[in-house]
Amino acid sequence: MSVQHERLIDLCNELRLGGIAAQYPALAQTAAEKRTSFTDFLEELLVAERESRRARAREMFARVAGFPAIKTLDQYDFNFATGAPRKQIMELASLAFVERAENVVFLGPSGLGKTHLAIALGYLATQKGYKTRFFSAADLVLMLEAAQRQGRYCEVMHRAINAYKLLIVDDIGYLPLSREQANLFFQIVERRYERGAMILTSNLTFGSWDSAFAGDSVLTAAMLDRVLHHSTIVSINGDSLDSRTSARPDCSPLRPNLIGIKRNGEGNILLALPLIRPLQVGQFSIRVDSLRNHRRRTAGRR
Repeated sequence: MSVQHERLIDLCNELRLGGIAAQYPALAQTAAEKRTSFTDFLEELLVAERESRRARAREMFARVAGFPAIKTLDQYDFNFATGAPRKQIMELASLAFVERAENVVFLGPSGLGKTHLAIALGYLATQKGYKTRFFSAADLVLMLEAAQRQGRYCEVMHRAINAYKLLIVDDIGYLPLSREQANLFFQIVERRYERGAMILTSNLTFGSWDSAFAGDSVLTAAMLDRVLHHSTIVSINGDSLDSRTSARPDCSPLRPNLIGIKRNGEGNILLALPLIRPLQVGQFSIRVDSLRNHRRRTAGRR
């Protein structure tokens, strides 16, 4: 390498043009051999720098996402998890829901790979250049509780919730939340509604979510109104991938098109929430004015 080349490499490093610094010697030699024009050579250098920065960004996004482990869709055992809707899941791999700020909810018994699929889609999002963050539901509300006590609630809400294109919340309902924690979780959903995509996982059916949110059916209904408005429900049934020989409760299929928000002619919101376990199917109705009162109460706590 000539002295001039060394000076150019030093300048690239000083200007933080690591991609050009790494590719310049090889590209310069190829350009000389092929008698490439200066503009074509310059374009190749800039492309090398762009690709280098994109690769570093992908690595950084995956690192700061907080995944407990890296999982991919290729690693998911669809042959065993026959209850997993493969076509629906692979369609989600396009990540169109992230661009549209929509939600994906994985429902099903424990051990069927809901967390694996959530991480796989999240990792894919980082590789596409989307800022992504992964939390367990318990860790997320504990973080916000601590921030509230320290007077840093708005800062943490922006930094940990609003700043990400995709937010993944795992294991909703694994641990029951207190009333204050349930209110904090509602505010997360409220902040993300139609502004940022979410992936949620739960082994509870929607009809049982109120038991995880301090038994507050009004808050739960208002939250589900937002979660389900723009969402894809992925219901996974079958035996556990973690313990393939263990017995599992009898589960009947949960059809996504039966889950949703309906309004009747009197202005009431009806949430038709079928449960996974048979003989427990039901629905409950909540008046619009009750939802509005709840929204006013939660807004006053912010």
